Amino acid sequence: MQDTSVVPGGPTGQGGVAAPGQSASALGPHPPYHGRTVSWVAVGIMVVGFLVGGLALVIGTGGPVWWLFWVGIGITGLGLLISLATNMFEDWY
Repeated sequence: MQDTSVVPGGPTGQGGVAAPGQSASALGPHPPYHGRTVSWVAVGIMVVGFLVGGLALVIGTGGPVWWLFWVGIGITGLGLLISLATNMFEDWY
């Protein structure tokens, strides 16, 4: 069970203390996490793209596997396009 007597981002800006009997949700309209699900999906896609591209540079027997590297770049670009289309950079508060 999580202690809700100290809530990050409360009225003091550093972490407000809830009054006895006051719930953590009464301190503000924001959820206790940052970002929407679609933003985290876009970030996940970009991470997968970086991993694919990075692995392509080290798994080749005679050097990098360039076609796999460019596939990783494409996956990362897809994640970037999703993040721009869903206005991901306005999620933090």
